[in-house]
Amino acid sequence: MVTHLPSPKQVRDLLGDLLGREVDLGPATPFAPGPTTPASVAVYVDDALMIRALVAADLPFSAYAGGAIGLVPVAGAEAAVDEGALTETLAENLYEVLNVAASLFNVPDADHLRLHELHPAGAQVPPPVRAAALTLGRREDLWIDIAGYGKGALSIVFIA
Repeated sequence: MVTHLPSPKQVRDLLGDLLGREVDLGPATPFAPGPTTPASVAVYVDDALMIRALVAADLPFSAYAGGAIGLVPVAGAEAAVDEGALTETLAENLYEVLNVAASLFNVPDADHLRLHELHPAGAQVPPPVRAAALTLGRREDLWIDIAGYGKGALSIVFIA
């Protein structure tokens, strides 16, 4: 079995439908979360609980996606960006976005993946997870602009 790498169109369509907003996106340089770069990292596992994929999102995307799904005013999402961490509400909302995003991986003839855990921006990301997010190879790196909120970075990374 293999893991399905979603296309940018699949990502745009899912986010647009889920958030109920226009979503624009395009290719970006690989996003590299680090000790001084707040990032949310979602860990996806297969049925044997092996880590198969990660989604790393910068703080702006994390706040804007969490805000858009929960109808949090833009000012609330921008305040989280300014403070360098997601609020508990934005983190819970982002979890829902990234949980639904697991459907991007689950296509016929591919391994079934599910969201195992989310390390929200502002919280400590375990060093092995942060290092795995830096993996080059099978990945999709995008900038994503959520209408009415703003632009951020998102990387889908496969773990061999």
